[in-house]
Formats: sequence, structure tokens, C-alpha cells
Amino acid sequence: MSGMAIALIGAALAAAMAGCGSAIGVGIAGQAAAGVTTEDPSKFGKVLILQLLPGTQGIYGLIIAFMVLLTSGIMGGTGAELEVGKGWAYAMASLPMAIVGLVSGLYQGKCAVAAINMVGKKPEESGKGLLLTVMVETYALLALLVSFLAIIFI
Repeated sequence: MSGMAIALIGAALAAAMAGCGSAIGVGIAGQAAAGVTTEDPSKFGKVLILQLLPGTQGIYGLIIAFMVLLTSGIMGGTGAELEVGKGWAYAMASLPMAIVGLVSGLYQGKCAVAAINMVGKKPEESGKGLLLTVMVETYALLALLVSFLAIIFI
């Protein structure tokens, strides 16, 4: 297997796994948001913000995938010359964002569901629900930072 193929696998994993975590998280939060909005349409704005939060992991995974494609030379046309060792380095650098993006997207979605249910019962507590949901985001940001720095220093 060539270095380019290995680097492409890493980029694909970052985008796909983090994207799947976001899709599932946003999906389950959207179901809860629809339920609350059905009961009280005036709460739509508050629950929409909470529903969107798990979507950031997919964006972070996409950023890492683009960084791999750009810095490895795959997008510039020089990726065919990529050494196997460097290909593995790019693949390994992509893994923190891939794995944490998947897991944090899922759990942020679950946290968003709880926060949306809280807004349904006590809309004045939406700030607390937002803060609780954003706490999960911290780990996605840390994974983004690790993958970003690892790619920069390859």
C-alpha cells in the first residue's frame, strides 16, 4: 500500500467517523427538539441551538481531512511521492479526531436531548442546559488540537 493510500484512509476516517458522530448526535437531539416544539412552538429557537451543537464534530473532522489532503500533497498532486512512513504518520494523526469526534458527537447528542427536555419543562434554565452540552465539546476541541498539531509537525 502506498503512502498516499494510507494518508487517504486517515483523512477519510477523520471525516467519516466524526461526521457519523455528528449525524447521530444531531439526529437524536432533533427528535427531542421536535417533541418540545410540538408542545410549545415558542421554544424552537432555544432547542435549535442545543440540537446544532453535536454538529461541530463533523466540521472538525472535515478540517482535519482537508489538512491531511493539503499537507500530504494529495490535493496538490504530489501525494503519489508520499513515503509509506509519512502516510502512516498522517493516518495516526487523524485518529484522535476520528475517534473522539465519533464518541463525543454521540454523547453530546445525548446531553443535548437532556438539555432540550429541560428547556421543555423550564425554559428559563436553557443557559444551564447549553453549558452542560458545551462541556462535551471541550473534548472534541482537544482532539482537534492534537490532530492539528500532529499534522503540522509531520
